[in-house]
Amino acid sequence: MNQSKEMALLAYNALEDKKSEDIRVIEIGNISVIADYFIIANGNSSSQVTAMVDAVEEALGRKGFEPKRIEGVHSSGWVLMDYGDVVVHIFSKEDRLFYDLERIWRDGNTVSLEDLKK
Repeated sequence: MNQSKEMALLAYNALEDKKSEDIRVIEIGNISVIADYFIIANGNSSSQVTAMVDAVEEALGRKGFEPKRIEGVHSSGWVLMDYGDVVVHIFSKEDRLFYDLERIWRDGNTVSLEDLKK
């Protein structure tokens, strides 16, 4: 398993552990130099968003992956966690609907959990 796929799987599992809603992994490496994967998920409250951010940071940190930067504050409704090859977007439900990143990156390939495990 390559490093970016491993990072995406770790982030996905951390988000799933925190009961994140509608976790989407979009492979964008073939259409952009920004990253290999975007991961998009939302929570139902600011405390859940905070827990999701903390879980991703902890899961990736245990494997030695440190974020290049984290943008946004947990209560803002959108936190962007940039790990280089993997970018994690954690939203409130309302902000996710408003920004609609899935539409913007629709040329990317949606990746299933099973595909990440391969």
